[in-house]
Amino acid sequence: MWKPLEAGSSPVDWCEGNYLISPVIAEFVNTVSNVLFFLMPPVLMHLFRDYGRFVNPAIHGIWAMLMVVGASSAYFHATLSLIGQLLDECAILWVIIAGFAMFLPRRHFPLIAQNDRKKLSVGFLAFGIFATGLAVVHPAINAFVLMVLGIPALVCMVLELRRVNDGRVYRLGVRCCAVWLLSVSCWINDRLFCEVWSSLNFPYLHGLWHILIFIASYTVCVLFAYFSVKDEKPSKNPVLRYWPRNDFELGIPYVTIQDNPHGKEFCLGKDVYA
Repeated sequence: MWKPLEAGSSPVDWCEGNYLISPVIAEFVNTVSNVLFFLMPPVLMHLFRDYGRFVNPAIHGIWAMLMVVGASSAYFHATLSLIGQLLDECAILWVIIAGFAMFLPRRHFPLIAQNDRKKLSVGFLAFGIFATGLAVVHPAINAFVLMVLGIPALVCMVLELRRVNDGRVYRLGVRCCAVWLLSVSCWINDRLFCEVWSSLNFPYLHGLWHILIFIASYTVCVLFAYFSVKDEKPSKNPVLRYWPRNDFELGIPYVTIQDNPHGKEFCLGKDVYA
């Protein structure tokens, strides 16, 4: 009964050598590379606090779920236990499901949802329960299934980017796609071409995947938060901004809300005229 909790009980072992840096952490780099999942969500909660107030408070749940993903991934790579693997994969699954349920534009709703987001959410909930059970029964295929789930999100984002006329939003979308593709490349190379990268003394592509996929994940959430205001709040105007400097587009992107009739922008609890 306790075997899944034992260190090394997972059938998955990444390219990084085990216990080479720390005697208590199996994959040290793969473990500590999850640090962004802990550092960034509190910042995003602060930057999006007015988005949560005026548009949808559930967005803070997305940031909290990303922290759960980071904690689960760190535990998995520190122990390489089967329980750690399942926690990691199920946490990723549920944050993807939550994102689809919250942000999927109505024009892409399946017919069965009847343009009702509550029905859509129930459908995704049922899918999540089924997929979680499948993950427990067949853990070996989980990682590849989760990679496939990212493709519809990417396709939907590209379709939405074609509708926007804001150059800043479009450029952020292009960068998000590039980072996502680079992150997937790192994952595939670490999984399938470990011997090549080990011969180059760089078996750390999975750790790089953690960093890149977090950047891509929160960026796509920022973009869909922007799209969501356009679709769900016609009286509001979303404004893409960057922290700490708005003129530096490689900073941390976030969305503020502008009231169309009065041209007033609500930003971090203060009224700032756009």
